[in-house]
Amino acid sequence: MNFLTQLRSSLRKVDPSEIRALAARRLRILLVASSPASYAAVEDFLTPAGISRSKRMEAAETIIRACDPDAEGKFHFIFAERGMPAPEGWDEGVDLFRFDVKRLPQFVERFVAARPEEALALARLLEPVRREYARQTIHQVARENALFSILTSLPNIVPGITQIPWLIGEFASDTAVLTANQIRMAFLLAAASDRETGFREQRREIGSIIAGAWGWRAGARQLVSKIPFGGGIIPKAAVAYAGTFVVGLALDRLYRLGYGLSREERAKAYEEAYSRGRQVASNLVRMVKAG
Repeated sequence: MNFLTQLRSSLRKVDPSEIRALAARRLRILLVASSPASYAAVEDFLTPAGISRSKRMEAAETIIRACDPDAEGKFHFIFAERGMPAPEGWDEGVDLFRFDVKRLPQFVERFVAARPEEALALARLLEPVRREYARQTIHQVARENALFSILTSLPNIVPGITQIPWLIGEFASDTAVLTANQIRMAFLLAAASDRETGFREQRREIGSIIAGAWGWRAGARQLVSKIPFGGGIIPKAAVAYAGTFVVGLALDRLYRLGYGLSREERAKAYEEAYSRGRQVASNLVRMVKAG
């Protein structure tokens, strides 16, 4: 009950209506390319065969060729082929992004990393953007949870600060914050996949996240209790990373295909994510100590 009370308090900072509003934004993007073939290559990549007619029409209203008669008015971004001149007043990497038709996935990766809020709105329409947005969001939230786990473990770095492991009295608070961040991730991934977003709309996913929190909470507690003097910080942070990462993978699969990960897939994904999480945690510990 204490955990649920703390979780409820943490969730006050998570507002799905804000996420829905970001996802619902209508953007206009000016596409500047050197040839009809380049225009077609970008459009075919961003709107592949199989998307619905309504989304294809909305995408056509979002991405405007510079050579089209209606290429006027306000644009939020310019996507320009390398070597093409761009209008004055646009900053590369901020509102102007250049692409190479032979490296379009890398172009999408740069855009999502630079403008995640706008990428959320485009993810609803453009499958390559949705795929990259989901990938980056899952890693980012997992990294945030690993960092939070490290920061709340700092007293253990110095021996003798406390004789009772900090987790006995405070670990539930950690678990509540990390779980709330996973629920926020669920909202982001649902919105990016053009699914209904909110506490009521996603009550089944939220229930699974809360139930799963008890498992990785116990795992992290066991790791920290067995390794004294702060030595358990990296394993505990790796647990936070891996648990969050697997939740994200399962949600992404659910929203994309309609079903989540099998038990075997979860176990394999967790093992891989835990290994990656140890490296992420090591880097974060060095960053925290240095700064």
